[in-house]
Amino acid sequence: MKRLALLFLIFNFQLSTVNLMAQVGEYRSALAIGVNGGYGLNRISFNPTIKQAYHGGMLGGLTLRYTCEKYFAMYCAVQAEVNFAQLGWKEVIETSEDTYSRTINYVQVPLLARLGFGKEVKGVMGYLVLGPQLGFYLSDSDKRGGEWSAATLYQRPNHVVEQYDLPIQNTFEYGITGGLGLEVNTRRAGHFMLEGRYYFGLSNIFNDGKADTFGRSANGTIIAKVSYLFDVFSKK
Repeated sequence: MKRLALLFLIFNFQLSTVNLMAQVGEYRSALAIGVNGGYGLNRISFNPTIKQAYHGGMLGGLTLRYTCEKYFAMYCAVQAEVNFAQLGWKEVIETSEDTYSRTINYVQVPLLARLGFGKEVKGVMGYLVLGPQLGFYLSDSDKRGGEWSAATLYQRPNHVVEQYDLPIQNTFEYGITGGLGLEVNTRRAGHFMLEGRYYFGLSNIFNDGKADTFGRSANGTIIAKVSYLFDVFSKK
């Protein structure tokens, strides 16, 4: 509940900030829609700790952006996305030749405040995005290699092996995401963006009660993505 309350406060802060700027800024009303795609490097923050390398996966989907104000040299907008993302984890097993990775597929919905600096119509703009993100579990699959015997499993650090047979117990996730990007604006061809982003999960994929194995099992993702948007309408 505390984590959900934090997410709610962040969303309210976004709306309050945009509303405050609207009282003193220059009016804008511009709607742009388009597509985005990229690649994510994910780890699960486990407690007890499990040593991991980054798990790589594709992501992409739809983007909608509404620009509402120009506040001095800053362009204020709200942005929503609906994305498919491949998360998961890849273990580093040093006690045997065993290998293990699990891919977890989600639909993710970031709800972002966006602040841009630079050329609005023709040229380059830098920008910041920040806001809450919701995730909905779709499916998962795992890959195992090596011997996978009772002897090799017993050699795991702290004898933590429950994660291999646990289904994803929490199918709804939430967290905070933010990043920086560059946008090339053109008069007729639309908007082209290159962006780096990080997602910090506040919820766990496995149950975290006193009787459960893991006290924490949250996603953390480094994201590189490109986007293309075109204007539906633009008024000043």
